[in-house]
Amino acid sequence: MEHEQPIYWLGDTGIGFNLANILPMAATFIIVLLIAILCTRNLKLKPTGKQNFIEWIMDFVKNIIKSNMDWTTGGRFHVLGITLLLYVFVANMLGLFVNITIDGTQWWKSPTADPLITLTLAVMVVGLTHLYGVKHHGMGKYLKNTYATPYVFLLPFKLVEEFSNTLTLGLRLYGNIYAGEVLLTLIATQLSHMNTGVYILSYIPSVVWQGFSVFIGSIQAFIFTMLTMVYMAHKVNDEH
Repeated sequence: MEHEQPIYWLGDTGIGFNLANILPMAATFIIVLLIAILCTRNLKLKPTGKQNFIEWIMDFVKNIIKSNMDWTTGGRFHVLGITLLLYVFVANMLGLFVNITIDGTQWWKSPTADPLITLTLAVMVVGLTHLYGVKHHGMGKYLKNTYATPYVFLLPFKLVEEFSNTLTLGLRLYGNIYAGEVLLTLIATQLSHMNTGVYILSYIPSVVWQGFSVFIGSIQAFIFTMLTMVYMAHKVNDEH
């Protein structure tokens, strides 16, 4: 389903901003920030309610990190993992329940339904793995361990691997979320042309598909966070 995008051009500079990306991205930032603030207010030794939820998220991410590296090394990435998990999950959900299109122009969708957003996230994550790898090992040891181990002639393949990891990390997230939104849009369009009886019967599978899309969005948030920690472990672990 192709729609026009609301592009705001910055004068005659040729620089444009896609409002269909910026608005839901801003909403994602605000929602994640509110979750963090509301769930960490009035902390108690015996957690209840919102505190239980955020502590469950913290333990969940901690287990992801510990499954890839020791906690002494990986503990510094705890906040990064929590932020990625919450951000990607919320971003995946935004377009499932609200999709605003006015006169053929799409104003609201999931930010992760755009390859520019997901590939930017992937580049940021892979860039951070290199940054922490150099910080942990030093430039010389990092380059040797990453690209010249066990054999120097594997260097071209290691470079291709870095590129493919970045590409697949971003496109996997984009493809799953975009496909879910397209199918939901198609179902909604078809339902709008049906009579009342058929609409009621067809509404049930549409709700089921929406629930399945929520499941897929949750799994993709987990996979993105897991792969981030896998790539990070490859760069900062002392054993390769």
